[in-house]
Amino acid sequence: MTTVPHPPRPPLFIGVDGGGTGCRARLEDADGRLLGAGSAGAAAVRLGIDRSLAEVEAASRAAAVDAGMSPSVLAEVDAGVGLAGIGRRGVVNEIYARSHPFRSVIYVNDATIACIGAHGGRDGGIVIVGTGSAGFAIVRGREIKVGGYGFPISDEGSGADLGLRALRQTLRAYDGRIKPTRLTAEILERFDDDPFTVVAWMDRATATDYATLAPMVMRHANAGDKIARRIVRTGASRVDDMVRHLVDNGAPRMALAGGLASSMEPWLAADVRRRLSPVEGDGVAGGILLARRQRPSVIRRIG
Repeated sequence: MTTVPHPPRPPLFIGVDGGGTGCRARLEDADGRLLGAGSAGAAAVRLGIDRSLAEVEAASRAAAVDAGMSPSVLAEVDAGVGLAGIGRRGVVNEIYARSHPFRSVIYVNDATIACIGAHGGRDGGIVIVGTGSAGFAIVRGREIKVGGYGFPISDEGSGADLGLRALRQTLRAYDGRIKPTRLTAEILERFDDDPFTVVAWMDRATATDYATLAPMVMRHANAGDKIARRIVRTGASRVDDMVRHLVDNGAPRMALAGGLASSMEPWLAADVRRRLSPVEGDGVAGGILLARRQRPSVIRRIG
């Protein structure tokens, strides 16, 4: 009896956006049809490479299951993965040395896939304003980066930065050095009106934890709270600086992305707002575009 070989499965692509708050993945076919989507926990490299890659795999498996496929299908999938913090010294080599479930994979910074997705693969720049912040542009094949060195030494204007500044002002208000406002009162109430509870929390807090305070800061700023407005204005001015820097270095178009982008945009300077273009696609879309570009002609897997 002659065995008829099964025809090879058409190409499959997955994009994964691993940030400080969560990890998202989408699976598409060669025609760009969405097959499935999945999510998992925070995947920023600062949380540990093992944890980061585990969340990438968990989100990818969830996308495969959502597509009605077995997770084993990932062995036939080309992946583009963006990870927050991958630019840290030695991290890229260590990540590529690890096993992965995909047919092939390319790892880049989450800002890279956000930029690729925002402009549909064309030249342009992006400033991410989420748990962290960073500026990134691609201009005639050249990559331009600004900020994004990690919280608390960088990430100006980010959710974590707003949260940290708000806590500082809350403790100053508790001491009587500045006049309390509704913002400082609400934050202190969250910590049982005890500054030492804030200190105990701080000992274990991550950037993601600080960023949970950002929506509160934005809400009070929009309501006219003086301290909140000052915090948001300072953060917005840092975002302004990143946008202008990328434009000055040749970025033909700019966009904002990240969980705080829409909230922060009205606080930006008028000249910066005029520079902004609508985002065409998110970081996951950028990961898929990257996977399509890098798809090898032969199967290559690590592990």
